[in-house]
Amino acid sequence: MTEQPATPALGNEEDRSDDPVRWRILIVLLTAIFMSLVGVSIVNVALPSIQDGLGASQSDLQWVLSGYALTFGVVLVAAGRAGDLFGRGGIFILGVLLFTASSIAAGLAPNAEALNGARFLQGVGSGMLNPQGVGMIQQYFRGAERGRAFGFFGSTVGVAVGIGPVIGGLLIKLGGPDFGWRLTFLVNVPIGLLTLGLALWWFPRPLLRRIPAEPGGKVGGVRRTLRALDPVGSILITVAVLAILWPFVEADAGPAVWTLIPVGLGLIGVWVWWERRYARRGGSPMVDLKIFRTSSFTNGSIIVSLYFLGMTSIWVIVALFLQQGLGHSALVAGLVGLPAALISSFAADWAGRNVMRLGRKVVIGGLLFALTGLGLAIAVVLLRGTGTLSEWWLIPALVFIGIAQGSVISPNQTLTLADVPLAYAGSSGAVMQTGQRIGTSIGIAVITAAVFGVLGSTSWFTAAALGFGLVAVVVALALAVAIKDQRDRRRIAAVVDDAEPATAPVAD
Repeated sequence: MTEQPATPALGNEEDRSDDPVRWRILIVLLTAIFMSLVGVSIVNVALPSIQDGLGASQSDLQWVLSGYALTFGVVLVAAGRAGDLFGRGGIFILGVLLFTASSIAAGLAPNAEALNGARFLQGVGSGMLNPQGVGMIQQYFRGAERGRAFGFFGSTVGVAVGIGPVIGGLLIKLGGPDFGWRLTFLVNVPIGLLTLGLALWWFPRPLLRRIPAEPGGKVGGVRRTLRALDPVGSILITVAVLAILWPFVEADAGPAVWTLIPVGLGLIGVWVWWERRYARRGGSPMVDLKIFRTSSFTNGSIIVSLYFLGMTSIWVIVALFLQQGLGHSALVAGLVGLPAALISSFAADWAGRNVMRLGRKVVIGGLLFALTGLGLAIAVVLLRGTGTLSEWWLIPALVFIGIAQGSVISPNQTLTLADVPLAYAGSSGAVMQTGQRIGTSIGIAVITAAVFGVLGSTSWFTAAALGFGLVAVVVALALAVAIKDQRDRRRIAAVVDDAEPATAPVAD
């Protein structure tokens, strides 16, 4: 059997899985998640209008996307641990407040520099609220209910990602080229205010709590708070993630920037050493590394990192293929993915209701759907190149991708975090989300670079097929890890079953 991590005394929030307010709390969490994801996907279709409206350079536009992703990724783990210690509800509200305020700043930005500053703050706000959402689902739901809660979470993700580009296109058309792009940021404000109102009304008190002094007053509250936050560990992991992500958001800075990747990996090694040392000396590390001895957590974290490394590039390839390759508008490119997003929400709901019964089979099935959809997409773009098929056959191919998204992301989250102690629910969920952010950044940078690399000597049809093929290779690796995890679970279950008769009482 796997060894369970020790649960620290500091910041150990109680199990609230019988609290009748839990479904209301889920509504608040999903509203915020919807806001943050729509805010991301809307921006993708607003970039040309932003360029025209502010006279922004291509580098400025790159940072509109990358600045958000960068700050989002680097604050996740520290924010997750802060929520574990001081109260997830309070940190969540602070994140929503920052995201909403920075959305106002972005919508009113007078120039590209101010817009990018606001986007940095949006990323910080999103990085603060997201791990609290995962941690609070862990705290307030158990068993089959947790699977359902994560299923609703996945449905919200599917709808938000799919409808964001459509809303963005409509807002730009409504507001015109000069004001429409501002509406794509300002639309977050009413949603954010609604979320804040519901959170202040429904979240249990206290929203934030102090860490008390040790008995006898030897270590005061402020000093104990600093020790609990593990400031050295927080700085190390933040700088490490920043170093790893930076080359992928500033790829045009020259070859020297890629030396940051080994620096970042080295800092992760130093961080691991520090966390172990800090725990041995009686401190409360930001991440209890013993959770990686739980095979389900380790395997699930690898699966989600590989999945995001590959699958997030699909929508970039589709948008580039339809717009640059075939000359369609951004709104058309957004509408092509809408059926897949809607199917994803239904698949996530079904998977959430059945994941505790079927286990890793749900994730394995989802990855097989992904490979099927990728194979069909490759066939469609190649046959479109010969004039045999229309590009609109991509829509049913992408429906398989939508089924995969609903069947992989939330169920994998449920299974991966099932054995994690509640005291580390936020920081452990943040570790997974950090893997997603790193995987997304690396995948989009590498796969799109490969697509553009072959365009000089071939057509968009071959280049898009190559991109889909690279995604399929990564998804196949994720499938291999999922199959391994299923075998690990069967082996552990067999050990438990064999051990039970030996511990049973002997009859007289």
